[in-house]
Amino acid sequence: MVNYSESYIKEILDGVKTIAVVGASANQDRDSYKVMQALIQHGYQIFPINPNEEGNLILGQPCYADLSSVSGKIDMVDVFRAADAVMGVTKEAIAIGATVLWTQLDIVHKEAAALAEQAGLKVVMDRCPKIELAKLY
Repeated sequence: MVNYSESYIKEILDGVKTIAVVGASANQDRDSYKVMQALIQHGYQIFPINPNEEGNLILGQPCYADLSSVSGKIDMVDVFRAADAVMGVTKEAIAIGATVLWTQLDIVHKEAAALAEQAGLKVVMDRCPKIELAKLY
C-alpha cells in the first residue's frame, strides 16, 4: 500500500465536492456501487462513468460514457478500472481539469501518477475513499 499522511487524505476529501467514478457499476453488490453510495451519503456529487451504462441512472445519477461527456466540473476522478486503463483515464482527467486522481485498492500505476502530478493533480493510489472517510469521520 502506498503511504499517504492522514492530513493529505483529509485535505483532499474536504476539498473536493464532485467525484467522477470511472468504472461505475449499477450492480449493488459491486464495490464501485457501494463506494458511490457512501460518497453520496457524505454529501459529494457523483458522476458515474461507464460506457456500457451510458444514459442509465445509477443511484439516481445519470451515467456518462466518459469524463469529457460530463458538463459539470469534476474535482476528483476515482478509478475502478484495471491498472492497464489508468494511463488513459489519467490523460482524460488532466484534459478535463480535474484536481485529484484517485485509484482504488490494489491499483497502482507509477507512470500515470507521475504524469498527473506533473500536470498539477494530487494523486492517491491503492486507497478507497469510503474506507478513508470511515476512518476520518
